[in-house]
Amino acid sequence: MEFIFNDGGRADTGYKGSAGDCAVRAIAIATGIPYGEVYDTLKKANGEFAKTKRCRVARKLKKKGSSPRDGNYKKVYRQYLESLGWKWVPTMFIGQGTKVHLKKDELPDGKLIVNVSKHLTAVIDGVIHDTYDCSRDETRCVYGYYIKN
Repeated sequence: MEFIFNDGGRADTGYKGSAGDCAVRAIAIATGIPYGEVYDTLKKANGEFAKTKRCRVARKLKKKGSSPRDGNYKKVYRQYLESLGWKWVPTMFIGQGTKVHLKKDELPDGKLIVNVSKHLTAVIDGVIHDTYDCSRDETRCVYGYYIKN
């Protein structure tokens, strides 16, 4: 699978160093929304989730803070993506094993935000747009992806 280095506009926004912000980057790349806007929206959503929910994720957010720099939780970014008109398409189910890999001929064309183990990446027409090639030589299992409705 082809790979193009793309930080989603992170460096242009003024952020430096490395971060666990793959959700912010993937959303910015696939949606075209500026990195800073996605970052601010997820930071606000993290804070709101921590204040209003009573679950394990909310407790973790209260403890670590609302910054999306150090990772993002599916419960939060999923609501954001759905509000933008993106739909979750699962590709892996309990007891079925891996059916889809991070491989061009196993994913649909178009703009996708792909969920692989502990990472989100943007795939546009079969090309990975990320800060590194996360395909593991096209063997990485895809849990599912978001696609624009």
